[in-house]
Amino acid sequence: MPHTSPTPHTPPSPHTVGWDVHPEPLAPGSAPTPEYGAGSLADLLPTLAAGMGVPGLTAAIPELPPADRNCVFLIDGLGWEQLKAHPEEAPFMASLLPGSRGGTGRPITTGFPATTATSLASVGTGLPPGAHGLPGYTVRDPDTGELMNQLRWQPWTRPDTWQPHPTVFQLAHEAGVHAAQVSSPAFANTPLTKVALSGGTFHGRLSGEERVDLAAGQLAAADRSLVYTYYAEVDGAGHRHGVDSDTWRGQLMYVDRLVQRLAEQLPPRSALYVTADHGMIDVPFDDEHRIDFDHDWELGAGVALLGGEGRARHVYAVPGAAADVLTCWREVLGEQFWVASRDEAIEAGWFGPRIEDRVYRRIGDVVAAARDDVLIIASEREPNESAMVGNHGSLTPAEQLVPLLEVRS
Repeated sequence: MPHTSPTPHTPPSPHTVGWDVHPEPLAPGSAPTPEYGAGSLADLLPTLAAGMGVPGLTAAIPELPPADRNCVFLIDGLGWEQLKAHPEEAPFMASLLPGSRGGTGRPITTGFPATTATSLASVGTGLPPGAHGLPGYTVRDPDTGELMNQLRWQPWTRPDTWQPHPTVFQLAHEAGVHAAQVSSPAFANTPLTKVALSGGTFHGRLSGEERVDLAAGQLAAADRSLVYTYYAEVDGAGHRHGVDSDTWRGQLMYVDRLVQRLAEQLPPRSALYVTADHGMIDVPFDDEHRIDFDHDWELGAGVALLGGEGRARHVYAVPGAAADVLTCWREVLGEQFWVASRDEAIEAGWFGPRIEDRVYRRIGDVVAAARDDVLIIASEREPNESAMVGNHGSLTPAEQLVPLLEVRS
């Protein structure tokens, strides 16, 4: 039977701790949880497709009225808080903020972890991570014991075994809705595209202008259309240079013009939704903010594999050591990270209301989600990831909250 979790817990009130008292570790249930079932990325496409009459899907986000033609423009890395902080660079999108999420002025949440592979799978399948089975950047494959990078799909694993559920695009196509994805040609045949975004037709275009123009054309291609398009470089600029860098600001200015260009071409009876897969924060380059797992004997004791990413770690213990690893990680990191056992993270609702059996042991024996501006890097085994300025993955508002901007014609 699938593993289940109850309604997410309400965080307790903060309290002051005296200098002579050791602070209690952060309780897993005190972490803010994604709004699964009513306002998360996993709820977006089912809501739009249900409004077009696709059977078997539920309109989970009640604020969104139906439209005959729906387009989702996903901007990788553009969080709600980052967009609100830069109205001058993104005047068109900023003008849409009051009407976000069907006129409520509210954001939606990603899912845990707030990372691209997990979020794209949630978008495309309409399922939370515990059901679609991509619960992290890297996770252990229970069948092989190896770490599986779910963004790069290394080592190669059969996509239909790893994620067997149909995508919303497939269901829409089968129901007679014109379904299309417009993205970089490099993504046309990747395993991640297959498991998360396949169904209907894929159109590869290199430039942002070509993509939004074609997306508008695909919307107009039928009486009922479901179109997805994507832009990656806001995320890339944030990772390399940091959120609020000149490079990042330049990317935000560019993508704001793309959104306006698409909005101005919407055919009649259309709705455009602009969202993102996660937000991002910058983490300083010093030992206080970047804890190096590869040089920390305490954190490494009893650990067989280190998965996830700096702000959302899956920790896999050697047989029999899970309880000791949990105790150690909680003692060392528990004032800066929510540190949970696998079952505690599930109970707290981090991965959604239901965990399928095939997914259960992909989740770490210990899961650590950063509350503060801190990372667990691995300088030797993950040199590229450890050098990133901007980071994401955890449950904080800066990472979890994403816009749901709306333009209708």
